[in-house]
Amino acid sequence: MEQRAYTIKDLYFWRITLSLALASFFVFAGMYAVQPLLPQFVKEFGVSVSVSGLALSLTIAGLIIGLIILGFMSDRNGRTLFIKLSLAGAAIPFFLIPLFDSFLLLLVLRLMQGFALAGLPAAALAYLSEEIDRRSVHAATAFYISSNALGGMVGRVMTGYLTEHFSWEMAFYVLAVIGLIILVAVTVMLPPSRFFTPSSLRFSSDLKGFAYHLKNPALLLFFGLGIVLQLSFTGIWTYLPFYLEAPPFALSLDVISYTFFAYGLGVIGSPLAGWLAGKFRLKIIRITGVLVMVAGLFMTLGPDLWMIIVGLCVACLGFFTAHSLTASTVSEQVSHHKGSASSLYLVSYYMGVGLGSSVLGPLWSNGGWVPLVLLLGSIPAVYVLFVNGIQRLHRKRQTTVDES
Repeated sequence: MEQRAYTIKDLYFWRITLSLALASFFVFAGMYAVQPLLPQFVKEFGVSVSVSGLALSLTIAGLIIGLIILGFMSDRNGRTLFIKLSLAGAAIPFFLIPLFDSFLLLLVLRLMQGFALAGLPAAALAYLSEEIDRRSVHAATAFYISSNALGGMVGRVMTGYLTEHFSWEMAFYVLAVIGLIILVAVTVMLPPSRFFTPSSLRFSSDLKGFAYHLKNPALLLFFGLGIVLQLSFTGIWTYLPFYLEAPPFALSLDVISYTFFAYGLGVIGSPLAGWLAGKFRLKIIRITGVLVMVAGLFMTLGPDLWMIIVGLCVACLGFFTAHSLTASTVSEQVSHHKGSASSLYLVSYYMGVGLGSSVLGPLWSNGGWVPLVLLLGSIPAVYVLFVNGIQRLHRKRQTTVDES
């Protein structure tokens, strides 16, 4: 009997979805767990604010390197192996870091941890596209990405709370235990690949496949969208604490950290996007997600705190809607080297994280909140208009060629 891909009605669909959601939750909790701890690192290790920030930025650097390398390797050695190794490699450093009173060693372990974290995103989307039926894959991807949002939110809030009431070392140990529990659960629940075909090509041939994806205009537009979405989203969250701690709001940092609960709308947005994509045109839902995000960003220009909070929630809803559908579309667009294509999208996505947290400093210092928001809200809207213009031009040229 010929095997078929799992649909939303199959038990194995839900085993896969739950397994990858749990893995995603832990990976993104671990990735962003240090963000609220940076002031604590400044005090405890006597480093500058910029040096303390390396605890996050080096993790992102390791992640980007890992996405490229592990994307290639997952095309050869299977998807589930790297998903499990990713969880193990993410959990172990949380046991080791508190044992040493060295910030340098902390940074080295966070860099290595970032590389290990990449195993999940490098393999997960390709695994879903291979094992899940096309009509159901968007829903599975949406649940996976909503767990990104939930993990990032819980990781920040939990480590902040545990550090305030116990210590950051205790927070890391708790994360390590959670990671090992999830590793056991994923090992038990995640079914082996049935439709994975290992690549027998040399790495040089794989690099040509990588270059092939980069020559695909349709994929380049999606990679660009990943950069633009995360640039605007990260930029807002990077400078929000500076804005809210100053007059007229003058909020304390612990109160400001509660704004991360807006990520809860991302948990809703991704499954909602998957459901809507099954009923309406994918492109329409993706563009709507971008425009909802833009509307939320512009709402943060309001003079009242409640309007800023609502705007952040709306922006999260739109961002995770657009991101989840873009990620699943990339895997659908290619017939080979799916892991490499997914990795390229995620590399683009995390390039946006780096840009959003680094290049906007001069604009914030010289202009403040209003020009920052105007720029970050305008970039996605302009990009969508640009992409639509390119696609219309391509269709018009194709029609002319067909008629001739």
